[in-house]
Amino acid sequence: MNELKNIVNVTIDTFQAQVIEQSQHVPVLVDYWADWCGPCQMQMPVLQKLVEELDGKFVLAKVNTDEQRDLAREHGIRSLPTMRLFRHGEIVEEILGAQTESTLRILLDRYIERESDKIRANAIETFRQGRQDEALEMLRSARQAEPENHQLTLDYAGLCLQAGRLEETERLLMDLPRDVRDETQAVQLRALLDFSSAALDAPPLEKLEQSVAANPEDMARRYRLGAVYVLNDRMEAALEAFMFILEHDRKFRDDIGRRSLLAVFELLGNEGELVQRYRRQLFNTLH
Repeated sequence: MNELKNIVNVTIDTFQAQVIEQSQHVPVLVDYWADWCGPCQMQMPVLQKLVEELDGKFVLAKVNTDEQRDLAREHGIRSLPTMRLFRHGEIVEEILGAQTESTLRILLDRYIERESDKIRANAIETFRQGRQDEALEMLRSARQAEPENHQLTLDYAGLCLQAGRLEETERLLMDLPRDVRDETQAVQLRALLDFSSAALDAPPLEKLEQSVAANPEDMARRYRLGAVYVLNDRMEAALEAFMFILEHDRKFRDDIGRRSLLAVFELLGNEGELVQRYRRQLFNTLH
């Protein structure tokens, strides 16, 4: 047992009890490390800080891979540091390489039970019922109480975006730490914000389609049409619009056709038949 509370040294004999069974009660972050691994040593103060701050809301289980070679081999550990987060007996996250405090905090926030989780769920439901100002005020107050909980900011930004508060959404996203802005949810919000800005004050979809058909070389109108398609969840039509821009005018708005394609891929989770098909077209066009 490590001298610090909520940090345990795990062996192949204790893994079941200290990780699998313990993860039924709280998240358990398993840190596979070694003495010779410089990034592992740099990561430890960050992990220790989170353990101390979150005080019992998760357990850090350390596996010395030099001493526990059989366990490391059994778990397929090929690089250090590797971290795996267990919850309810299952691996829910895997992290390769040293990470910043903000990144690890966001990852843990997804699985640590907090009072603010109830507020988040209540705010989202309140927003869904049409009481937008009330929902936003709930999240605004929660953010003030937990300024380091970036998930609250992301949720707040998401609701601001849905409410049409584009400038506030922009400010919220820009105020996030850079590594948090690189997280999937933040990247997707950024993409939706850009498309929402492009679609602002757009005419009805049918009229916009007719306008593009009448002016096929007008890239600005076509880009706006693609943005409106995205906001209407017509992703294939959006991809087709952005592919047209890519194929006909790479210089338009600093290659926005290509950048928009990549943004839609992000919104689609970078997987699926549609992404694969248009990724191939993108590759063929660029090469």
